[in-house]
Amino acid sequence: MKYIGAHVSAGGGVEMAPANALEIGANAFALFTKNQRQWVAKPLSEESIRRFKEACAEDGVCARYILPHDSYLINLGHPEAEALAKSRAAFLDEMQRCELLGLELLNFHPGSHLNKTSVEACLDTIAESINITLDKTAGVMAVIENTAGQGSNVGNEFWHLKHIIDKVEDKSRVGVCLDTCHTYTAGYDIAGEYDKVFAEFDEVVGREYLRAIHLNDSKKPLGSRVDRHESIGKGLIGIDFFQRFMQDERFDDMPVVLETPDDTIWAEEIKLLRSFEK
Repeated sequence: MKYIGAHVSAGGGVEMAPANALEIGANAFALFTKNQRQWVAKPLSEESIRRFKEACAEDGVCARYILPHDSYLINLGHPEAEALAKSRAAFLDEMQRCELLGLELLNFHPGSHLNKTSVEACLDTIAESINITLDKTAGVMAVIENTAGQGSNVGNEFWHLKHIIDKVEDKSRVGVCLDTCHTYTAGYDIAGEYDKVFAEFDEVVGREYLRAIHLNDSKKPLGSRVDRHESIGKGLIGIDFFQRFMQDERFDDMPVVLETPDDTIWAEEIKLLRSFEK
């Protein structure tokens, strides 16, 4: 069974997110637990935590199908010590917020070398950042999102993900979220070579680490390394991919989250995707 949703608003408090997901017919969702463009946020109140948990229970959304995303400001591979420490502190706060909410996953972009160090050194720093954070928390998995490889971002090649995972000490608390737009624009032809790409992921990274999907079409072409999402079936990946994806049991029982640009049609997109299921 597919658990499909979107990255919904938590405006007014995290406790609003489950209702926003229910409104679009979702049985999974993503959210920010704080303002994603600020380093520091006020702590979650006991009231918000209680109401969030109650809303999830009432709507029947299990924690394993909720995919919180951390702040866009965080760079766990930052080559400069002061900025790295700031990112690590913010990431720890994000992880602790997930703990308080009873969530099991935290999705994040791995980081950027900023052209000041090597890719390998950046990946090592990211793994170290994850280890530091996991040592200080419990119960929440660090879910690495692959990137398009725009600018100096790492995580666009499958071996990057594997390199990080290999250096994470607690393998039970690290996973991967594959973004279909990022995968395509990073150079993996999921539209034309569907079986080959996912077989390569299984071989290089390992299917056991796949914990979530960001399901997006792409405005930009294969291998462009530009991150521009498009609505389902309206981009260069094309509707045939999404139909095949929805019939692929490998992607059952994990959060499948839309980050497509037109939130007014999320309910329609979810309905369309469900029509493709066997």
